[in-house]
Amino acid sequence: MERQQVLYLWGSGSSLDSGVIAWAFHDGTGGVGPALPEGDPPYETSAEALCDGWFLLQSAQLIPPALGFEHTNSYLEHEFVFERRVEV
Repeated sequence: MERQQVLYLWGSGSSLDSGVIAWAFHDGTGGVGPALPEGDPPYETSAEALCDGWFLLQSAQLIPPALGFEHTNSYLEHEFVFERRVEV
């Protein structure tokens, strides 16, 4: 049976070659599938995730901040969403 694993990587820029500054991993295998290391991001760039077999589902949208809100903290920009399907 196939299960999905989802990986979110937030980059320092909009390019897949930008350094990863944050990440989140959601494991639909219940821990049976391949794990990712805890702590530091599992990849230095989003491009490395592609090379490791992750499929890119969504790349960062390039939406400029609204005028007057350029320095307001909000959500992390430059989000890349990956998935891989594993047999369990």
